[in-house]
Amino acid sequence: MIYLGCPLSKESSFELVTSSPEETVELGRTIAGYLMKGDVISLSGQLGAGKTVFSKGIAIGLGIDDNIISPTFIILRTYQGRLPLYHFDAYRINNTEEFEEIGYKEFLYGGGVSLIEWGEKIQKILPEDILEISFYYQDKLNERKIIFKEYGSKWKDRRKEWEKSLQP
Repeated sequence: MIYLGCPLSKESSFELVTSSPEETVELGRTIAGYLMKGDVISLSGQLGAGKTVFSKGIAIGLGIDDNIISPTFIILRTYQGRLPLYHFDAYRINNTEEFEEIGYKEFLYGGGVSLIEWGEKIQKILPEDILEISFYYQDKLNERKIIFKEYGSKWKDRRKEWEKSLQP
């Protein structure tokens, strides 16, 4: 991984580049060690940009042995680990009302970690305290730029800790 620092505001974001799916999984595994009950993470990026690969790392870091696949056609998959993992995919959601119909509040405000692929589609109903992670293709095959931006106060200290653990 190449640590790129804080391009926007030192208080709100940082970015890095992974050069392989394995590095993206490892990044997720590392961040999972800092996750707590009630955390919500919104994942955005083009199809195939690394959202589900990163989610696999989160699951590994939470002690989940299941094969993690995108919940595109069923909207939500749940897994049990150190904390429950609620893995949403809003790709096929047409409006926030559809997301409300699945009872999302029970999960987002429950006792686990919520990962929401395509979270930008339902951004207006997400909690104020959220970590947003965006994945971008780069020129080299398998290389991804990943930008982290936190909203709300609870992410600030934890972000500083995992940011330190990711620096070379």
